[in-house]
Amino acid sequence: MFHGASNVTGIIPSSLSDLSTYSRFVQRLRRRYANELHLLPAGAPVLATLRICFEALRQTHSCGDALRMLRQLVMERLVVLDCEQHASLEVVTRAVTELGEFTLDVAFSEAQTQLDTSYGVPTTPRGERAVLWIIGMGKFGARELNVSSDIDLIYVYDEDGETTGLADGRGRISNHDYFAKAVKLIYALIGGTTEHGFVFRMDLALRPNGNSGPSVVSRQALEEYFLMQGREWERFAWLKSRVVAPLSAKAQAFELRDTVLPFVFRRYLDYSVFESLRGLHQQIRKHSLTRSAGRPERANDVKLSRGGIREIEFTVQLLQVVRGGHFPELRTRPTLQALQRLSQANLMPSATAEALAKAYVFLRQVEHRIQYLDDQQTHVLPTQDEDLNWISLTLGYGDVCDFLAQLDSHRELVAQEFDRLLGLGDKAEPSNNGECKGCTPNAKTEHVDLDALLPDLNPRLRERVAHWPEQPRMRALRDEGIQRLLKLLQRTNAWIEDGRVSEEAAVRWSDWMEPLLRRESYLALLIERPRVHEQLMHLLGMARWPAKYLQQHPGVIDELAGEALLAERFVPLEFEQELERRLASLQSTGQADEETLLNLLRRAHHAEVFRTLARDVEGRITVEQVADDLSALADSVLKITSRWVWQNFRQRHRDEPQFAVLAYGKLGGKELGYGSDLDIVFVYEDANERAGEIYAAYVRKLINWLTVKTGDGDLYEIDTALRPNGNSGLLVSTFDAYADYQCQRGENTAWTWEHQAMTRARFCLGAPELKARFDGVRTNVIHAKRNLVSLRQEIVAMREKLRAAHTVKPDLFDVKHSRGGMVDVEFAVQYLVLAHAQQHPALLENVGNIALLLSAEKSGLVPVGVGQAAGSAYRELRRVQHRARLDEQPTQVPMAELAQASTAIQALWHAVFDTSP
Repeated sequence: MFHGASNVTGIIPSSLSDLSTYSRFVQRLRRRYANELHLLPAGAPVLATLRICFEALRQTHSCGDALRMLRQLVMERLVVLDCEQHASLEVVTRAVTELGEFTLDVAFSEAQTQLDTSYGVPTTPRGERAVLWIIGMGKFGARELNVSSDIDLIYVYDEDGETTGLADGRGRISNHDYFAKAVKLIYALIGGTTEHGFVFRMDLALRPNGNSGPSVVSRQALEEYFLMQGREWERFAWLKSRVVAPLSAKAQAFELRDTVLPFVFRRYLDYSVFESLRGLHQQIRKHSLTRSAGRPERANDVKLSRGGIREIEFTVQLLQVVRGGHFPELRTRPTLQALQRLSQANLMPSATAEALAKAYVFLRQVEHRIQYLDDQQTHVLPTQDEDLNWISLTLGYGDVCDFLAQLDSHRELVAQEFDRLLGLGDKAEPSNNGECKGCTPNAKTEHVDLDALLPDLNPRLRERVAHWPEQPRMRALRDEGIQRLLKLLQRTNAWIEDGRVSEEAAVRWSDWMEPLLRRESYLALLIERPRVHEQLMHLLGMARWPAKYLQQHPGVIDELAGEALLAERFVPLEFEQELERRLASLQSTGQADEETLLNLLRRAHHAEVFRTLARDVEGRITVEQVADDLSALADSVLKITSRWVWQNFRQRHRDEPQFAVLAYGKLGGKELGYGSDLDIVFVYEDANERAGEIYAAYVRKLINWLTVKTGDGDLYEIDTALRPNGNSGLLVSTFDAYADYQCQRGENTAWTWEHQAMTRARFCLGAPELKARFDGVRTNVIHAKRNLVSLRQEIVAMREKLRAAHTVKPDLFDVKHSRGGMVDVEFAVQYLVLAHAQQHPALLENVGNIALLLSAEKSGLVPVGVGQAAGSAYRELRRVQHRARLDEQPTQVPMAELAQASTAIQALWHAVFDTSP
């Protein structure tokens, strides 16, 4: 048959061109259907060509026979395309999937016609025709069917009711009985074996209650089943579910989608599924080992054996189920697409995702070739040398040994990644490089008792948790949750003894954990992710404020996995693109309602703040970098929120608003801290006659999106007091009105303190043409001619008024308000900018106080060395203030500790304000 190529180590002979002829299945098909093969149009089988071929076959054959013959012609074509023309995996799986969809659509149409004749039309209580959804599960739902797949189906109809019956009043039956009869007829047309074989093997075992349940259920019954009896493994089964037929019902499946999605994807990070999947996988491996006992050839199962296709699918699906509630972009069915999205979401290293994708394609192509040989539903490598050689030849390998080496390489990589993910065996220890989120060591299984554990705990830890048995939250935990909690205590205590974490960290961890005891998902997360547990302890041990933030937003602790967190910085474009991808995913499933978007924004914002916080506490970034990243984050949040609000704004009258957000204060100066509010001003320039009304409503909605508290918290407090006329002025004004107010045109004009604020103002977002106009207004305000004596007196008086409002004990130094404190620097810089920017253009730039002091010194406005020393002192005071707030300590310290910094800043104050202009 192979003309000399059957040698196991043989090279592909140049004369071998028709590789498909070796397939015993193809040989049978060509003998039996030689006269029909031409009926399938040339090229890859797709829905349109399937229909053409079926209609031709239907001219001379029954519906059932035509469907079976169509299947045989498609299989013959796919062997040729795959083995001789090297068609992609997607071409093959798409063809088989569309064959399944087409045959089910035809079969349902035949069944419906027959049943309507006998029983009338099934109707809902509203008198509409009841709809049947045929749901494809697994590979069928993901459009990944292999060439000898059975099809896993679940039949669901929309509403209970009864049929209309016949004209004489006979034949009336319930909708359930009608559709149960349809299921039987569909099976007869597709699943039954005749002289032409079958179309597909059909499996309904995944339906509610499995083989003991009814063949078809209503949507309401399905929803009740999910709520009362749905098991963890079923969430994985439903992950890839899709309405595959009838074609007319696909557009009506939104109600079914709303039932399935909440069951599969939870609002929180759901690490409890690890143990469920771990148990399921162990059952599969045990079954595989049992099957291969005494039959070593069965150990080479490319689907179920170690490192097989199933382990790639489990790896992907586990991360999807755990994170899909927070990452809607992960809610995709195809395995290869899901791997790509996991990498994009930084849940898996790109190299790992690429390697798993290559392994998946390779293993699926091997699987197909195994099935091409005899059309058997098997995934086991053949033992005959000729068969193995043919598989290697069709994959482009001249040597079987090369093929087997590649197979082993892929399977070993898959097995290692899967074991690392689920914490199985010695390979589960997380590596320092390229660890994907979710990688965990093995969990212990022995029972732990709190009373027995308490005497062995560190004294401070024991004192802190001794009352836990009396806690209502503790009593409400299931046994599984209690065991997780106690094992976390064991681990924490061991780390204290080893010196890996401090007693203080352990006590703060207990403080953080106690309010969350009822939320077992966090117990599961820490059990499954020891790395996260340890990083969390380290973070809590270094400062108090992170613990408070984590109590408000506990879900962000998952961000602690991996070294990349600490090494990276905030990247606005990536943050914005990720949010837009999530929005697109939500829109594709009809879930982009306002509440969902509000929570999506909050979760993304809180996670990014926490990343910055972790880098900050670990000393990976400076105080200035913290402020830069938090300010850039606020800019991005404002940008995305304003865009989404406008897109959902009922009074929107144009594609893009002619509108701008102007940043003042800490946001304007890019000096935001944790929990800072946003000082912003809103302006518009729009000729629409209702523009004032429209933009006022828009801004109110925008502020609501930013400030309203949902189940996931809020984003920012918004302060608009710096708008023209302050709190008594319009919430949003025309740009011309804003410019007139700032530039002293008319009777109603800005005060000196508002011009001081303008020195730190910047254009944050909005219509590009407004940016140039704002920059012009800011320049005009700062360059305006002023009486410098009056300016100095007003600023000094304002500084004294502010100091008087903040009393400080004589022996203490307030880093912000005392003489020689941070406010002195800020006021001095504002004076220098307003007084001298016209003559010294470098002072016009909004580059921060330290850079402006250096520019002033370089321009000769302050003595040599004074500006630099004051800038260094200002940086030190910011650092001290920042660290004190992180640890919730007072920002008033003994005078001697910061005497040098205070002296440097007072020297600047005297240089600026005690000399004549």
